Amino acid sequence: MLLWLTEWLSQYESGFQVFRYLTLRTILGVLTALAISLIIGRPLIRWLSTYKIGQTVRDDGPQSHFSKAGTPTMGGTLILVAIAVSTLLWADLSNRFVWVVLITTLAFGIIGLVDDYKKLVLRDPKGLVGRWKYFWQTVAGLSAALYLYFSATTPGETALLVPYLKDVSFQLGPFFILFAYFVIVGASNAVNLTDGLDGLAVLPTVMVASGLGIMVYAAGNVEIAGYLKIPYVADVGEVVIFCGAIAGAGLGFLWFNTYPAQVFMGDVGALALGAALGAVAVVAKQELVLFIMGGIFVLETLSVMLQVASFKLTGKRIFRMAPLHHHYELKGWPEPRVIVRFWIVTVVLVLIGLASLKLR
Repeated sequence: MLLWLTEWLSQYESGFQVFRYLTLRTILGVLTALAISLIIGRPLIRWLSTYKIGQTVRDDGPQSHFSKAGTPTMGGTLILVAIAVSTLLWADLSNRFVWVVLITTLAFGIIGLVDDYKKLVLRDPKGLVGRWKYFWQTVAGLSAALYLYFSATTPGETALLVPYLKDVSFQLGPFFILFAYFVIVGASNAVNLTDGLDGLAVLPTVMVASGLGIMVYAAGNVEIAGYLKIPYVADVGEVVIFCGAIAGAGLGFLWFNTYPAQVFMGDVGALALGAALGAVAVVAKQELVLFIMGGIFVLETLSVMLQVASFKLTGKRIFRMAPLHHHYELKGWPEPRVIVRFWIVTVVLVLIGLASLKLR
């Protein structure tokens, strides 16, 4: 939106041409999202507290979590507002990739909002019934995948790039639709499962979004993409502003969500942020790198799957409790230790993922 304004103003004052630079608009996107989060955060927490929209705690969970009961939740709405406003202000709104990642994120956010509303406002412990939640996730994820497939202008947009191997990619054809769908929906649910401790999900999301932002910038620059021998996707570089907005909004939310948390993001935030990471990875052609960078999300999801499978098949549990972060809590790790160590692991994994740009 502001890009159009600055382009018009540049006719009268050449200094406004600086806003054409993607790097500057990305920095402004980060700062804008951060400022919105910090400004809105405290009033939102007061509003949620006034209407008693608070966290419910599992009876079978770690005892240290019982004190969290009643903590305001649905704070993910703050993140979504900051991301949406910042992206709409600084991104090129004629860019199809910007719209597909933003709309996908908001769609999953609405699904999470309905689930949170039913559980926390209507006091329905089931929330949005599982099959309906998955149905609407399927609609949103499949819609994004179909749009990306049928709007693709080059074969590289529907290919699968294998990281760390030079010039190795596979043309997926129509299978791209199914693959992209699983990446988006899978990432959404993985982040949701990880969101169980104060700040545990949001900072890794910020880190992964920042890493993917570098990837998407490289993929959208013909010279850099050629030098790194990754698929060049015309115009996809604009999505780096969206990634910056995620980083800024996430850091602003962390200001209030850090231990001990004043607010939780709820499904409205977790489902949306996961879908955002999945959508960005798909448009940047870095789906497998997302698997590496988001290794914490993957491990949390696998821990749940293994726990359920083991209990059904053998009647025994592999972990003391799933997802994985609860296992370490029950082993005696203080909550801040679990959180910070998971953050450290994410830093390492993001760096390993970024190394794929050059190590081929």
